[in-house]
Amino acid sequence: MMQTYKTGNSIDPGAMPPEFRSPVDPLAEAVSFIRRHLRIMLLTFFVTIGAALLYLVAAVPTFTAAAKLVIDAKAPPTDAASASTMVESQIAIIKSEGLARVVIRKLGLAEDPEFGGRTGGLRGIIRPISRLVGLSKPETEFSVMRRALQSFDRKLSTRRLGLTYIVEMTFDSTDPERAAQILNTVAETHIAAQMEAKFKSGLRDEKWVKDRMTELNGQASAAQKAVVEYQTVDAGKPSSQSTAKMQGDLRELEATAETSAKAYDNFLRMLRYMEAQQQSSNVEAHLLIEASRPLEASSPKVVIVLGISIVGGVLLGIAIGMLRDLLGRGIRISGDDATASSVVILQQGEAAVANQNHAPAAMSPLRR
Repeated sequence: MMQTYKTGNSIDPGAMPPEFRSPVDPLAEAVSFIRRHLRIMLLTFFVTIGAALLYLVAAVPTFTAAAKLVIDAKAPPTDAASASTMVESQIAIIKSEGLARVVIRKLGLAEDPEFGGRTGGLRGIIRPISRLVGLSKPETEFSVMRRALQSFDRKLSTRRLGLTYIVEMTFDSTDPERAAQILNTVAETHIAAQMEAKFKSGLRDEKWVKDRMTELNGQASAAQKAVVEYQTVDAGKPSSQSTAKMQGDLRELEATAETSAKAYDNFLRMLRYMEAQQQSSNVEAHLLIEASRPLEASSPKVVIVLGISIVGGVLLGIAIGMLRDLLGRGIRISGDDATASSVVILQQGEAAVANQNHAPAAMSPLRR
């Protein structure tokens, strides 16, 4: 029969109270963990570092050019909300599709492979094949322009610098010279469009004002002339021949002349007020800092990529080591349970055999 013996001095480490554990036990466990899984941790570390290096070698560097516009208002807004609205309006105009179309046509970006042009790159190989097999339709000027607009919008960024009237613009490109050229063209196009819109608006307003002034002046002059002519005709007649009807007509002409003169004067006053308001609320954008060729690539960032790969490799190695410990502990527990079950079965079998051996001796007096 198998028997298990346990010495009186044997102590189960797991049954020890927490206060009796040595302070260096966690450090010893950590060192033991590293020793057990050093190979897998090193392998994971070098794999992540290798993947990061491959990414840095294969990734196409992107350069970011920056420029700044200052929003010049003749009379600053009275509250922060008005100022924010004014600056945000300028940002919306810079990011508008109309301005992007002008820049794309001016620089021929629709045919540039970086903006999804017809030629170059992997897409230039896949698209003709897909058209041959009928998977896609032939490209049109509209589709080419839409693709260029989408790429242009992703690469162009604008933001307000704090609470100032300065708008910072950035543009990403694989060519640093191209990035600066496109961004300067965006700024120049925006400023030129504002000046042209202001000039056209001024011409339309000037024409309307001239026409309206001529009309009101003519009405006032005609009414005054009618009064003078009527008074001159009426002066040659005796006063006894003046009838009530003629006096009523004269009063009506005088009222019309007075109304026309007041309308002309009111229009002149309103015109001067509108001109003052327009001059005080006029908003213009000026190029504060011109975009120049960026010296370093903005992405990929080598330090950040390597840092993430190092931290990720260490954490992944630790996670794999912990998983291996958990799996190994589960297998050991299963094995211990099976061994214990076998011992119990053997002990039960031995007990049954012993009972059978003692049974005849107990029954012998009955036989007698």
